[in-house]
Amino acid sequence: MPEPVTESIDCAVIGAGVVGLAVARALALAGREVIVLESEGIIGNGTSSRNSEVIHAGIYYPKDSLRAKVCVEGRHWLYQYCAERGISHRKCGKLIVATDEAQLDALEGIRLRALGNGVDDIRSMRANEAIAMEPELSCVAALLSPSTGLIDSHGLMLAYQGDAEDRGAMIAFHSPVEGGAVDEDHILLAVGGAEPMRLKCRSVVNSAGLFATDLARALGGFPVAKVPKGYYAKGNYYSLLSRSPFSRLVYPIPRDGGLGVHIAIVLGGQARLGPDVEWIREINYDVDPSRCEGFYEAVRHYWPDLPDDSLVPGYAGIRPKIHGPGEPQPDFVVQGPRDHGVPGLVNLFGIESPGLTSSKPLADMVVEALQG
Repeated sequence: MPEPVTESIDCAVIGAGVVGLAVARALALAGREVIVLESEGIIGNGTSSRNSEVIHAGIYYPKDSLRAKVCVEGRHWLYQYCAERGISHRKCGKLIVATDEAQLDALEGIRLRALGNGVDDIRSMRANEAIAMEPELSCVAALLSPSTGLIDSHGLMLAYQGDAEDRGAMIAFHSPVEGGAVDEDHILLAVGGAEPMRLKCRSVVNSAGLFATDLARALGGFPVAKVPKGYYAKGNYYSLLSRSPFSRLVYPIPRDGGLGVHIAIVLGGQARLGPDVEWIREINYDVDPSRCEGFYEAVRHYWPDLPDDSLVPGYAGIRPKIHGPGEPQPDFVVQGPRDHGVPGLVNLFGIESPGLTSSKPLADMVVEALQG
């Protein structure tokens, strides 16, 4: 077998999900020569195509965390960008509901945290106010987040791709990065596929999502101690066969490290319920029909009239976690040369929700990290 061809490029972005495409766009707009390496044959075929498509307001995250900062900043920018680019979206709003008196302190804690994060339009509601908005709801109090919305995630990714390609960026599909090595002045990537090759890169952005930690470990010469352990958290969603009575998103009080089984509405009008949290060892997108039994019990706390036999398996998404079950959730990690000592390399670890909402400011951080 002949040796793979070695070519030199300015910047490689690994992964054509929503964050990788946002990074490619930002780098191309900054004048960099960019190639996106994607193992699949289309954009956004992993986590980015299996999310709730919610524009998050920035409510739940710890004050002064990177996650809170980029979510709030990204949400403001995203509504404007969608309007300018004709990307389907809707600012539908969200209700967070307390279903018994024991949850009132937690509800007030969520309100104060949201205000601390800059979500200044959140407001408390009495039960009768919330039920007047959503008559099928059962609660003792609620919070209204008017700035939570829905977005066509594929439309957003296509817009990012178009902006990047207009500035000369290219996407190489069926181009899995199988490993590489770091040197003083470049990063060498081993790219597989039908025509394997080696790319000598001035800069590399590891936006590989579920595989970001594995990829960082596969770079020879990179300090392994700087790579967090990766975990997979699977969320199962179920579709509602009957017409949803809700016009807004409805969320319970968060518990067990997640936001709870909530009711979401897709832009097409269909309702879906989810997710639950299932820690898995291997990637598997099958949805077990039997798991929906727990959904009925959870949802009937705030929607008592959820009909029997009205849920069918929808889809599953997997989040790239960098913490295990029962461990505190860490912040987003944008790990640049100042953090690990390797020139020209940025790793994005644990970029899960609200990664879509935060994609633009995260991309700006990557550009800044590579300039520093």
